[in-house]
Amino acid sequence: MAQHLAFGIDIGGSGIKGAPVDLETGAFAAGRVRIPTPERSTPEAVAEVLAELVGSFDLPKKAAVGVAFPAPMDHGVVRFIANLDQSWKGVDLPALLHEATGREVTAVNDADAAGIGEQRYGAAKGKDGTVLVVTLGTGIGSALLVDGVLVPNTELGHLEIDGFDAESRAADSAREREGLDFPAWAQRLQRYFETVEMLLSPDLIVVGGGVSKKHAQFLPLLNLRAEIIPAQLRNAAGIVGAAALAASDAERAKKKRRKR
Repeated sequence: MAQHLAFGIDIGGSGIKGAPVDLETGAFAAGRVRIPTPERSTPEAVAEVLAELVGSFDLPKKAAVGVAFPAPMDHGVVRFIANLDQSWKGVDLPALLHEATGREVTAVNDADAAGIGEQRYGAAKGKDGTVLVVTLGTGIGSALLVDGVLVPNTELGHLEIDGFDAESRAADSAREREGLDFPAWAQRLQRYFETVEMLLSPDLIVVGGGVSKKHAQFLPLLNLRAEIIPAQLRNAAGIVGAAALAASDAERAKKKRRKR
């Protein structure tokens, strides 16, 4: 494999996916591999799967590894957890995975990873100002970037709007659970996005998640000041963004070593 790549991993409640990423283009350098998330998704069990995943590819020895994780991260430490075993709380994810794989690992919230993927290679590439990337799925994930710099762990899906946790009303899972058609769901999205817009005044909103492939059925129904557009990388965004962040961290560490 070419040296100019990094490896990205996206950890979900049902599957753990990984692929090497070409850092020039943001495309996968080889086919993605998916391994089911262990039924008892403890840190130890998941670390074994990640080691297997990384070992499935002939990676350069110094290839950076980035992990998109479904929880807020405090400098790599899991703050709290919803979709995996509760024993993850307080775990230093990079340290755990370094021990399991022998590689330096960068860990980032999965929505933040998706935002970085879209900013560097997708719909938000080359966009200055305040960019909000929102993923609509089981919940609502958010990534906020200001002039290309990530503001981590925003968790804007949990804003309280009209007395409700926003994602309980406006996530794609709410649309499916309540049998809403797209116009009815768009009314809820309108309320959500106009609230976020009032708080943050974004210049651009990028909408991702699996439902973004049906963007023509709901995005034109929204009336916002900011431009709102569909994501380009879709479900690859987490892997791509995690790989890109890992490569950036590795480069910074390399420069620090040179200055010593």
